Amino acid sequence: MGASVGAAALGNCEQVIWAGDSRSPATHQRAEDAGLTDCDQIDHLVERADIIFSVCPPHDAESVAETVSTQGFRGVFVDCNAISPTKTKHLAERFERFVDGGIVGGPAWHADAGTCLYLSGGEAADIANLFSGSPLHTHVISSEVGAASAMKMVFAAYTKGSIALLTAILGTADHFGVRDTPEAQWGESFAEQTRQRLTGSSHKAWRFAGEMREIAETFAEAGFPAGFHDAAAEVFARLEGFKDGNADSLETLLEELKRSSLRAL
Repeated sequence: MGASVGAAALGNCEQVIWAGDSRSPATHQRAEDAGLTDCDQIDHLVERADIIFSVCPPHDAESVAETVSTQGFRGVFVDCNAISPTKTKHLAERFERFVDGGIVGGPAWHADAGTCLYLSGGEAADIANLFSGSPLHTHVISSEVGAASAMKMVFAAYTKGSIALLTAILGTADHFGVRDTPEAQWGESFAEQTRQRLTGSSHKAWRFAGEMREIAETFAEAGFPAGFHDAAAEVFARLEGFKDGNADSLETLLEELKRSSLRAL
Protein backbone atom coordinates (compact mmCIF):
# COMPACT_ATOMS: atom_id res chain seq x y z
CA MET A 1 0.00 0.00 0.00
CA GLY A 2 2.74 2.47 0.92
CA ALA A 3 4.49 2.04 -2.41
CA SER A 4 1.30 2.70 -4.36
CA VAL A 5 0.51 5.82 -2.31
CA GLY A 6 4.02 7.12 -2.95
CA ALA A 7 3.72 6.38 -6.65
CA ALA A 8 0.39 8.22 -6.78
CA ALA A 9 2.04 11.37 -5.38
CA LEU A 10 4.91 11.37 -7.88
CA GLY A 11 2.97 13.27 -10.51
CA ASN A 12 2.73 16.31 -8.24
CA CYS A 13 5.99 16.02 -6.30
CA GLU A 14 9.61 16.53 -7.29
CA GLN A 15 10.61 13.35 -5.50
CA VAL A 16 9.10 10.73 -3.20
CA ILE A 17 11.54 9.17 -0.73
CA TRP A 18 11.19 6.30 1.72
CA ALA A 19 13.30 4.72 4.48
CA GLY A 20 14.23 1.21 3.38
CA ASP A 21 16.50 0.21 6.24
CA SER A 22 15.70 -3.33 7.49
CA ARG A 23 12.86 -3.77 5.01
CA SER A 24 12.48 -6.96 3.00
CA PRO A 25 13.82 -7.47 -0.54
CA ALA A 26 10.21 -7.68 -1.78
CA THR A 27 9.41 -4.30 -0.24
CA HIS A 28 12.51 -2.76 -1.82
CA GLN A 29 11.51 -4.16 -5.19
CA ARG A 30 7.99 -2.71 -4.94
CA ALA A 31 9.37 0.70 -3.99
CA GLU A 32 11.88 0.63 -6.84
CA ASP A 33 9.21 -0.39 -9.34
CA ALA A 34 7.05 2.47 -8.06
CA GLY A 35 9.79 5.04 -8.70
CA LEU A 36 10.49 5.83 -5.06
CA THR A 37 13.96 6.86 -3.84
CA ASP A 38 15.43 5.00 -0.89
CA CYS A 39 17.04 7.30 1.68
CA ASP A 40 17.85 4.29 3.89
CA GLN A 41 17.47 5.57 7.46
CA ILE A 42 14.39 7.21 8.94
CA ASP A 43 16.50 10.07 10.30
CA HIS A 44 17.51 10.86 6.72
CA LEU A 45 13.84 10.88 5.81
CA VAL A 46 13.08 13.34 8.61
CA GLU A 47 15.89 15.64 7.48
CA ARG A 48 14.86 15.71 3.83
CA ALA A 49 11.07 15.40 3.70
CA ASP A 50 8.50 18.21 3.76
CA ILE A 51 5.65 15.74 4.26
CA ILE A 52 5.82 12.28 5.82
CA PHE A 53 3.14 9.65 5.27
CA SER A 54 2.95 6.84 7.80
CA VAL A 55 1.48 3.69 6.23
CA CYS A 56 2.16 0.66 8.43
CA PRO A 57 0.41 -2.06 10.44
CA PRO A 58 -1.72 -0.61 13.27
CA HIS A 59 0.59 -1.89 16.02
CA ASP A 60 3.49 0.12 14.57
CA ALA A 61 1.66 3.44 14.19
CA GLU A 62 2.60 4.85 17.58
CA SER A 63 6.27 3.86 17.40
CA VAL A 64 6.65 5.39 13.92
CA ALA A 65 5.05 8.65 15.05
CA GLU A 66 7.23 8.75 18.17
CA THR A 67 10.41 8.15 16.17
CA VAL A 68 9.59 10.92 13.70
CA SER A 69 8.47 13.43 16.32
CA THR A 70 11.43 12.90 18.65
CA GLN A 71 13.77 13.66 15.76
CA GLY A 72 12.25 17.12 15.49
CA PHE A 73 10.25 16.83 12.27
CA ARG A 74 8.65 20.19 11.44
CA GLY A 75 6.81 19.29 8.25
CA VAL A 76 3.34 17.77 7.84
CA PHE A 77 2.90 14.31 9.34
CA VAL A 78 0.09 12.34 7.70
CA ASP A 79 -0.98 9.27 9.63
CA CYS A 80 -2.78 6.88 7.26
CA ASN A 81 -3.01 3.94 9.61
CA ALA A 82 -6.01 1.92 10.77
CA ILE A 83 -6.16 3.23 14.33
CA SER A 84 -8.92 4.58 16.55
CA PRO A 85 -9.85 8.29 16.49
CA THR A 86 -8.67 8.73 20.07
CA LYS A 87 -5.28 7.20 19.32
CA THR A 88 -4.99 9.42 16.25
CA LYS A 89 -5.65 12.52 18.35
CA HIS A 90 -2.96 11.46 20.81
CA LEU A 91 -0.48 11.07 17.95
CA ALA A 92 -1.43 14.50 16.64
CA GLU A 93 -0.32 16.08 19.92
CA ARG A 94 3.27 15.19 19.00
CA PHE A 95 3.28 17.37 15.88
CA GLU A 96 2.77 21.01 15.01
CA ARG A 97 1.30 20.02 11.65
CA PHE A 98 -0.75 16.84 11.42
CA VAL A 99 -3.28 15.37 8.99
CA ASP A 100 -5.45 12.36 9.72
CA GLY A 101 -5.87 9.86 6.87
CA GLY A 102 -7.83 6.67 6.33
CA ILE A 103 -7.28 4.44 3.29
CA VAL A 104 -10.17 2.36 1.98
CA GLY A 105 -9.46 -0.23 -0.70
CA GLY A 106 -6.45 -2.07 -2.04
CA PRO A 107 -3.19 -0.65 -3.43
CA ALA A 108 -3.82 2.38 -5.65
CA TRP A 109 -1.94 1.35 -8.79
CA HIS A 110 -4.88 2.08 -11.09
CA ALA A 111 -7.79 4.53 -10.81
CA ASP A 112 -10.33 1.79 -11.50
CA ALA A 113 -9.21 0.08 -8.27
CA GLY A 114 -11.34 2.71 -6.53
CA THR A 115 -8.92 3.22 -3.63
CA CYS A 116 -9.88 6.24 -1.54
CA LEU A 117 -7.85 8.30 0.91
CA TYR A 118 -10.11 10.08 3.39
CA LEU A 119 -8.50 13.10 5.04
CA SER A 120 -9.26 15.40 7.95
CA GLY A 121 -7.39 18.19 9.69
CA GLY A 122 -6.35 21.75 9.01
CA GLU A 123 -4.04 20.99 6.06
CA ALA A 124 -6.08 18.12 4.63
CA ALA A 125 -6.88 19.96 1.40
CA ASP A 126 -3.18 20.53 0.69
CA ILE A 127 -2.50 16.82 1.10
CA ALA A 128 -5.43 15.97 -1.18
CA ASN A 129 -3.91 18.18 -3.88
CA LEU A 130 -0.79 16.02 -3.91
CA PHE A 131 -2.86 13.28 -5.55
CA SER A 132 -4.70 15.37 -8.11
CA GLY A 133 -4.94 13.42 -11.36
CA SER A 134 -3.56 10.26 -9.74
CA PRO A 135 -5.10 6.79 -9.30
CA LEU A 136 -5.69 7.55 -5.60
CA HIS A 137 -9.05 9.23 -4.99
CA THR A 138 -9.04 11.72 -2.11
CA HIS A 139 -11.88 13.10 0.01
CA VAL A 140 -11.52 15.81 2.66
CA ILE A 141 -14.31 15.07 5.13
CA SER A 142 -13.60 17.36 8.07
CA SER A 143 -11.26 19.95 9.52
CA GLU A 144 -11.15 17.88 12.72
CA VAL A 145 -8.41 15.32 13.35
CA GLY A 146 -10.01 11.96 14.10
CA ALA A 147 -12.76 12.08 11.49
CA ALA A 148 -10.81 10.23 8.80
CA SER A 149 -9.77 7.56 11.30
CA ALA A 150 -13.39 7.16 12.39
CA MET A 151 -14.42 6.69 8.76
CA LYS A 152 -11.77 4.00 8.30
CA MET A 153 -12.84 2.22 11.47
CA VAL A 154 -16.57 2.08 10.74
CA PHE A 155 -16.00 1.05 7.13
CA ALA A 156 -13.57 -1.76 7.98
CA ALA A 157 -15.84 -2.84 10.85
CA TYR A 158 -18.10 -4.33 8.19
CA THR A 159 -15.83 -5.14 5.24
CA LYS A 160 -13.19 -6.96 7.30
CA GLY A 161 -15.31 -7.77 10.32
CA SER A 162 -17.71 -9.72 8.11
CA ILE A 163 -14.79 -11.82 6.82
CA ALA A 164 -13.96 -12.81 10.39
CA LEU A 165 -17.61 -13.60 11.09
CA LEU A 166 -17.92 -15.80 8.00
CA THR A 167 -14.66 -17.53 8.89
CA ALA A 168 -15.96 -18.35 12.36
CA ILE A 169 -19.33 -19.47 10.96
CA LEU A 170 -17.78 -21.88 8.49
CA GLY A 171 -15.22 -23.07 11.03
CA THR A 172 -18.01 -23.88 13.49
CA ALA A 173 -20.13 -25.55 10.79
CA ASP A 174 -17.12 -27.62 9.74
CA HIS A 175 -16.50 -28.67 13.34
CA PHE A 176 -20.03 -30.08 13.56
CA GLY A 177 -19.88 -31.63 10.09
CA VAL A 178 -22.64 -29.50 8.57
CA ARG A 179 -20.71 -27.00 6.40
CA ASP A 180 -22.29 -28.20 3.15
CA THR A 181 -25.77 -27.36 4.43
CA PRO A 182 -25.42 -23.60 5.09
CA GLU A 183 -23.41 -23.26 1.85
CA ALA A 184 -26.29 -24.91 -0.03
CA GLN A 185 -28.78 -22.63 1.71
CA TRP A 186 -26.74 -19.57 0.73
CA GLY A 187 -26.64 -20.64 -2.89
CA GLU A 188 -23.60 -21.36 -5.03
CA SER A 189 -22.91 -17.72 -5.94
CA PHE A 190 -22.69 -16.42 -2.36
CA ALA A 191 -20.90 -19.56 -1.16
CA GLU A 192 -18.23 -19.18 -3.83
CA GLN A 193 -17.82 -15.47 -3.13
CA THR A 194 -17.38 -16.33 0.54
CA ARG A 195 -14.69 -18.93 -0.20
CA GLN A 196 -12.81 -16.41 -2.36
CA ARG A 197 -13.06 -13.64 0.23
CA LEU A 198 -11.74 -15.87 3.00
CA THR A 199 -8.87 -17.48 1.12
CA GLY A 200 -7.99 -14.29 -0.78
CA SER A 201 -7.50 -12.26 2.38
CA SER A 202 -5.86 -14.94 4.54
CA HIS A 203 -2.33 -13.58 3.98
CA LYS A 204 -3.46 -10.27 5.52
CA ALA A 205 -5.15 -11.79 8.57
CA TRP A 206 -2.16 -10.92 10.81
CA ARG A 207 -2.68 -7.24 9.95
CA PHE A 208 -6.44 -7.42 10.30
CA ALA A 209 -6.13 -8.67 13.88
CA GLY A 210 -4.66 -5.36 15.06
CA GLU A 211 -7.18 -3.40 13.03
CA MET A 212 -10.07 -5.26 14.68
CA ARG A 213 -8.72 -4.30 18.11
CA GLU A 214 -8.62 -0.66 17.04
CA ILE A 215 -12.21 -0.94 15.81
CA ALA A 216 -13.22 -2.49 19.12
CA GLU A 217 -11.73 0.52 20.93
CA THR A 218 -13.57 2.86 18.56
CA PHE A 219 -16.91 1.16 19.23
CA ALA A 220 -16.29 1.33 22.98
CA GLU A 221 -15.49 5.05 22.72
CA ALA A 222 -18.87 5.54 21.02
CA GLY A 223 -20.67 3.59 23.76
CA PHE A 224 -21.21 0.40 21.76
CA PRO A 225 -20.07 -3.15 22.62
CA ALA A 226 -16.47 -3.90 21.70
CA GLY A 227 -16.89 -7.65 21.82
CA PHE A 228 -17.81 -8.11 18.16
CA HIS A 229 -14.42 -6.97 16.94
CA ASP A 230 -12.37 -8.27 19.85
CA ALA A 231 -13.64 -11.70 18.75
CA ALA A 232 -12.84 -10.88 15.12
CA ALA A 233 -9.29 -10.03 16.17
CA GLU A 234 -8.94 -13.46 17.76
CA VAL A 235 -10.21 -15.18 14.61
CA PHE A 236 -7.70 -13.33 12.44
CA ALA A 237 -4.87 -13.96 14.91
CA ARG A 238 -5.45 -17.69 14.51
CA LEU A 239 -4.71 -17.35 10.79
CA GLU A 240 -1.37 -15.58 11.12
CA GLY A 241 0.36 -18.64 9.67
CA PHE A 242 -0.72 -17.49 6.21
CA LYS A 243 1.32 -14.28 6.44
CA ASP A 244 3.58 -15.34 3.57
CA GLY A 245 0.79 -16.40 1.22
CA ASN A 246 -2.92 -17.07 0.87
CA ALA A 247 -4.52 -20.36 1.80
CA ASP A 248 -4.81 -22.45 -1.36
CA SER A 249 -8.34 -23.57 -0.48
CA LEU A 250 -11.05 -23.05 2.10
CA GLU A 251 -10.27 -26.52 3.46
CA THR A 252 -6.65 -25.48 4.10
CA LEU A 253 -7.82 -22.34 5.88
CA LEU A 254 -10.28 -24.23 8.07
CA GLU A 255 -7.64 -26.82 8.97
CA GLU A 256 -5.31 -24.05 10.15
CA LEU A 257 -8.17 -22.48 12.08
CA LYS A 258 -8.87 -25.83 13.73
CA ARG A 259 -5.20 -26.39 14.66
CA SER A 260 -4.81 -22.90 16.08
CA SER A 261 -8.06 -23.28 18.01
CA LEU A 262 -6.72 -26.42 19.66
CA ARG A 263 -3.46 -24.60 20.54
CA ALA A 264 -5.50 -21.82 22.13
CA LEU A 265 -7.24 -24.25 24.53
